[in-house]
Order: sequence, then C-alpha cells, then structure tokens
Amino acid sequence: MYRSEQTQIRDGVAGNSRLTGGMAVVLLVLLAVEGATIPFIGSLLQPHILIGMLLIPPVMLKLGSTGYRFLRYYAGTPAYVRKGPPPLLLRLLAPGVVLTTVVLFGTGVALLLAGPPSNTLVLVHKVSFIVWVALTTLHVLGHLLEVPRLALPDWRRSGPREAQLAGAGTRIAALGGSILAGVALALLVVSTAGSWH
Repeated sequence: MYRSEQTQIRDGVAGNSRLTGGMAVVLLVLLAVEGATIPFIGSLLQPHILIGMLLIPPVMLKLGSTGYRFLRYYAGTPAYVRKGPPPLLLRLLAPGVVLTTVVLFGTGVALLLAGPPSNTLVLVHKVSFIVWVALTTLHVLGHLLEVPRLALPDWRRSGPREAQLAGAGTRIAALGGSILAGVALALLVVSTAGSWH
C-alpha cells in the first residue's frame, strides 16, 4: 500500500472521530433544549415535538458515523483495528443506546402521525425515554473528556500540524447539513404538531 493511501486511511479514522465528536456537541445542546421542555410538556408540547423532529437528522448522522466505525473495526480494517474499540463498558452499553434511541424517536414520529390519543404509544415513548436517559447518561459520561479534543480542531484556522486534518470543510458541512435538514423536517410537521393541542 502506498504511503498516501495509508495516510488517507489514517486520516479517515481521525476524521470519523472528529465528525462523531462534533455531532456529540450538537446533540448535547439540542438534547438539553429538548429536555428543558419536558417538565413543562403541557404548555411546551409543540416546541417539544418540533425540537424532536429537528433532532432526527443529527441523530441519524451520529448513528451513521459510529456505525461506520463499528463496521470498519469488525471488518478488520487495519487502521480502525489499530485505533481499537471503545472501552468494554461503552461497547456493552452501545446496543441499548442505539435500540432505545430508535424506539424513542420512532415512537415520537409514530405519535405525531397517529395523533392523539395514542395511550400505548405514549407509554412506550415514556418508558423508552426513561431507559434511554439512563443508558445515554452513562454513554455521555464515558466520552465527555474526549469530546472537546475531537470536536474543536476542525473549527480552528490555525494550530499545530497534527490538529489540521483533511476534510474539515466536509465534516462541518455534514454537521450543518444535518441541522438544516432537521429544521426543514420540523417546519414540515408544524401543522401536524398543532393537532396535539
């Protein structure tokens, strides 16, 4: 393998980590805003629904970037194998985090499409949220210290050579694109969300 190919693969691993870290920051902010609506869900139901819709594309991008790393590692791609897997506890939590994320957002969308009242869907949505919060809190705590190191370098114009990595513009565009797609999705469901009042 030529050195340039090795460098591209190594940079791809680092780029994937930076995309995942950047997405983590976006999701932490959006999820905090979404969480702030929960204690006041009676009066903030429509913002809760709209923010939930806005979250879907960023969540999909985060699942995609972590899923890509998972597949490359278990397919035996040397650079991903050298990077190694996440710590054992986080690997054990990962299936639960992914499953509860899919159920949480899936039931949210199903509730929006079904309209009120949907008692079974509401119950599943609430239970999946409780389990998701527990698992995701552990997941976030397990990665919290590495997120700034991963997320910030792409936003700096200058810095040490090792901080500069090809594809920063593409990663920033992917983050921005996922947010714009979320905004578009939220705007598409404004009228449907109103049926819950």
